[in-house]
Amino acid sequence: GLGIPAEPLFRSKRGKDFMKGRILICDDDPIIRLDIKQILEQSDYEVAAEASDGFEAIELCQKHFFDLVIMDIKLPLLDGLSAGKKILDDGLAYGVIILSAFSDDHYVQKASLTGASAYLVKPLDAKSLIPTIAVCIEKGRQQQLLSKELIKISKKLDDRILLEKAKGLLMTRDNLSEPEAFKQIRTISMQKRVPMIEIAKLLLLNNEAQ
Repeated sequence: GLGIPAEPLFRSKRGKDFMKGRILICDDDPIIRLDIKQILEQSDYEVAAEASDGFEAIELCQKHFFDLVIMDIKLPLLDGLSAGKKILDDGLAYGVIILSAFSDDHYVQKASLTGASAYLVKPLDAKSLIPTIAVCIEKGRQQQLLSKELIKISKKLDDRILLEKAKGLLMTRDNLSEPEAFKQIRTISMQKRVPMIEIAKLLLLNNEAQ
């Protein structure tokens, strides 16, 4: 389990029903990793890879996208909270579940500050682990969809602003009405087979260069 993806990576062992989620388990104790793996596979989750320290976990997440990372809080080289925060900040998984032998508030608070999806105390049992995993993956997927939508909307707004600026430039420079300026940008766009927004950007760049 030393950073070696469970072979074959991301391929179902039991057909399509084995795709509830691809999971990375990170714990420096191979016995605990095996226990978690058995619980997950019995519930049709795919343990796509295993890691034994925080750096390995990040490296694996950079190479392959996981639906969820289950990570022990105490790890050699780089602790679970730091590694989990990096994975979440870079959007390398839908969520991170932190495992710990301690249930005191200090650790729980630290985990919530990193953006962890859940905090579970060992020893784990299937009754609490499986529903938590299902909720974390679904919540993570929904959040990612929302942020993608927000990015799209803000890009559309930015494009609109640039197009308005380019129209304004043509209106001033060539003494055109707004419809004429718009028509000119559209005509160049069609002739050059380049999106209107790209024409607008070039016109503005050209103006700045002069």
